[in-house]
Amino acid sequence: MTPRRYDTDLTDEQWALVEPLLPRRARTGRPRADLREVLNAVLYLNRTGCQWRLLPRDFPPWSTVHTHYRRWRADGTLDGVHDALRQNVRKKAGRHPSPRSSAVDSQSVKSAGAGGEAGYDGGKKVSGRKRHLWVDSMGLLLAVWVTSAAVHDARAACDLLLSIPWDSLPRLARVYADSAYAAAYLAEELLGAPFDLVLVSRPAGAAGFVLVPQRWVVERTFAWLGRSRRLSKEYERLTDSSEAMIKLCMVHHMLRRLCPVKQRKSQRFRYAV
Repeated sequence: MTPRRYDTDLTDEQWALVEPLLPRRARTGRPRADLREVLNAVLYLNRTGCQWRLLPRDFPPWSTVHTHYRRWRADGTLDGVHDALRQNVRKKAGRHPSPRSSAVDSQSVKSAGAGGEAGYDGGKKVSGRKRHLWVDSMGLLLAVWVTSAAVHDARAACDLLLSIPWDSLPRLARVYADSAYAAAYLAEELLGAPFDLVLVSRPAGAAGFVLVPQRWVVERTFAWLGRSRRLSKEYERLTDSSEAMIKLCMVHHMLRRLCPVKQRKSQRFRYAV
C-alpha cells in the first residue's frame, strides 16, 4: 500500500480506477514521469490553490506536471477520465449511466488579474468570468463553459447545450433552468433537440434563499467546486484551463465517492480537571 503524504493523494484503489484511462507509457524514448505523482500534484494544486512553481519538492518538477496537465487537457484525456468516472458513480448509486433529467445554471466569479477574457456582470455586480454548468440529476458534470461575466446565460447556453453530442445522452428528456434561459434565440437553437427545456422560477414574492425544485442540484455542484481554493477566483488566463480545473475538481470528487477514504477522528478537547 502506497503511503499518502497529503490528503489529496490518490489511494491505491482510486489510482486503479484512473490508471487504465491515462495514456500508456512509450516503450522507447526518454523515461516518462510517474503519472500517479503527476496527477497527485495537479489535484494538490487544484485543492490548495498554490501556484505551479510553488508545488512541494516531493512532487515531480512543476514544469513536468504542467506539461502533462496541458497535454491531458488538449488531447481529451481529462474528458475521457471524467466521463468514465461519472458513469461509474451513477452505476454505483443504482442509476442508469445516461441521466433522464439535468439542470443548467451559471456562477459569476471575480478574476484575480491573470488576464484573458473577462467582463462585468451587471446583475451580480461582479467583474470577471461566468461558469456555466450542465449537470445531471445527481449534480455530476455533463458539460462546462466558461465565458466573460458579461455574456448572458441564455447566449452561453447555446454553446453549452451543444458542446457535447446529444446521442451520448440517449435517455435525456429534460433540462431544468431558471427564467434567465427564456430567450427565444435559445429555443431556436434547441429545435430538434431530444430533450425539453423546462423553466423553473422562484415563487412570486419570495425573499432570500428558496429551495427551488430541480434547480437546487446545480447549486450543490457549485458548492462542491467551492471546496477547491484554485476555484475561489478565476486564476487562469485561458478559459480552457478554467474548464479543465473544474473537471479536475469533479474528478477528485467522484474518486472520493467511488473509493472513500477513512478520515481520522480528531481527539476531543477536554479541560483539565
